[in-house]
Amino acid sequence: MGIDAARRIAPLSAVPTDSTLLFRVAERDQVEERASSASSDSSDSSASSISSNSSDSGDNTTACSDGGPTSADEREAILVATETDETDTPTAVSCWLNFCQHFTHIKLDKGSGAAMRNDELICENHGAYFEADSGLCTYGPCEGATLAALETTVVDGDVYLTDDEYAFVGRGPVETDDDLTSTSNVEF
Repeated sequence: MGIDAARRIAPLSAVPTDSTLLFRVAERDQVEERASSASSDSSDSSASSISSNSSDSGDNTTACSDGGPTSADEREAILVATETDETDTPTAVSCWLNFCQHFTHIKLDKGSGAAMRNDELICENHGAYFEADSGLCTYGPCEGATLAALETTVVDGDVYLTDDEYAFVGRGPVETDDDLTSTSNVEF
């Protein structure tokens, strides 16, 4: 008995030991609702499926057709290595939704990996520190808060999303047309 290949995020070896791996998820009930709505609207139910594609880079991405998640349904999540072997290869990971607990619109990983120091994720906007393995904020404006966790498992060297609330969509950031010219959080 194996895990559904559509839940495969990445090979464990692809998770950086000094940063994070960014990927996209969608709430499972939204994905299922869109798929059932699209299949009832179409005589060809195969047009409403979500199909996984693997590239030579090991990237497991999902092509969305009618009924698949849209970028408005997607959220970003990050994998972070929490244990390594003697060759600095990851042996265990934790998974978190990609936002700071102080201001939840602020991403920890802005697309090129989250900053880390001494096995803690750092929010570059506020200077908050989060333990990589527990998600607990140990320093900063949200001290004591915990990052929102997603369940994952490692099987045969691959990391799978096993969280019942979310479906894996693909690796990389959510594509938006938002104007990102300012990241200031100055409050007046």
